[in-house]
Amino acid sequence: MSSGPQPPGPDRARLRPARRKVVALGGGHGLFASLSALRRVTRDLTAIVTVADDGGSSGRLRREYGVLPPGDLRMALAALCGDDSWGTTWSRVVQHRFTGDGELGGHAVGNLLIIALWELLDDPVQGLEWVGRLLGAHGRVLPMASVPLDLAAEVVGVDPDFPDRITTVRGQVACATTTGQVRSMSLVPADPPACTEAVQAVAEADWVVLGPGSWFTSVIPHLLVPELAGALVATPARRLVTLNLAPQPGETEGFSPHAHLEVLASHAPDLAVDVVLADRAAVRGTTRELRRAADRLGGRLVLADMAMAGRPDRHDPRRLAGAFARIFEGE
Repeated sequence: MSSGPQPPGPDRARLRPARRKVVALGGGHGLFASLSALRRVTRDLTAIVTVADDGGSSGRLRREYGVLPPGDLRMALAALCGDDSWGTTWSRVVQHRFTGDGELGGHAVGNLLIIALWELLDDPVQGLEWVGRLLGAHGRVLPMASVPLDLAAEVVGVDPDFPDRITTVRGQVACATTTGQVRSMSLVPADPPACTEAVQAVAEADWVVLGPGSWFTSVIPHLLVPELAGALVATPARRLVTLNLAPQPGETEGFSPHAHLEVLASHAPDLAVDVVLADRAAVRGTTRELRRAADRLGGRLVLADMAMAGRPDRHDPRRLAGAFARIFEGE
């Protein structure tokens, strides 16, 4: 092993999967990055995924069939595929999108497969389990709620003529792309039924991982489902928050790293955190404030080099896996 303070990538021993139970919460590309890393360091992995997407293929299927939006669930399943030929092939298949202007145009194959199994089995969790078996997924994927949700954001500065006016923006796409600054999030309905299996997974976990991901539309929503939020507070598991490599354009643009933790605390004041994981380069110059924010949540700050070479805005799965492994092993 390198004797330097941070090796360029984890060694083979550090990536030997252990039998700890890990639950990762999020959605979209952030959860994809987290799962791509976590499947390398644990044999017992559960993903809990947001179900508020209202755009693209997911939005179309949600409106037409009245089902949970499948897109983020599909991405989580693809992230759990192995690195062998079976896993890489099926990952590409479920992520493939049809082209053209016809009725299939824009739809992802995996979205249609998930909807088909939901219709046949009439059980969202069982449908996802069957897709996972087909893909050879290294883990389980669950929705955070058993009904599709809408996001509502309190946003300031939407109207440049009234920069202090607070406006309510509704819908995940609208919240993620708003020109104003998001102050707080809520769900519609406000008290949705949590997925029972998701609550149980959090209660039985050894580690719970929040982030990275779109902070207001992929991370915070998990804290707004009352039963799931209660499980996150009550679980004996240790809690790890992974910060983003860069602010999300439109959603957290201009946010400092420690502002993300302040937003987390404002939406879940009873939630304690054991570890805050941040990329060394991404938080350079703000480490002192970030360490204080982590301390206020009850946690310690861990710095690591996790970005892809030449892509400072994208996590390298093996570097992120190495950071997770060192934290889980207590180093």
